[in-house]
Amino acid sequence: MIDFTEISNTIFHPLKTWAEQSQANWNVLIVSGFLLVFLGGILTYVLHKKMGDPDERTKQISLNTALIVLTVVILCDVVFPKEYMWQVFFLFKYSLAFVASAVYLAIRYKRDFL
Repeated sequence: MIDFTEISNTIFHPLKTWAEQSQANWNVLIVSGFLLVFLGGILTYVLHKKMGDPDERTKQISLNTALIVLTVVILCDVVFPKEYMWQVFFLFKYSLAFVASAVYLAIRYKRDFL
């Protein structure tokens, strides 16, 4: 059986040691997480509004966007460690979810509306 805890510690332990080396490293990690959350959230909102009023086509796009967000959140819950730096990984979990939904919306907007 796959031990996700061991895999996650192997991947994220170097990040933990880097972040704990100095306060500046920790601040870079936090600020980059907040920037990704704001960027992903704003892009998702703007692209969602650019699609227009809800109808049969845009409702399906919205449901697919929600599915992508849910999938990314669940995958991040499985992969990210729970023993250390869980607040930072909580921030990055939702950052990645918003960015993934914004990428999906940008692709669908370019394909369907332009």
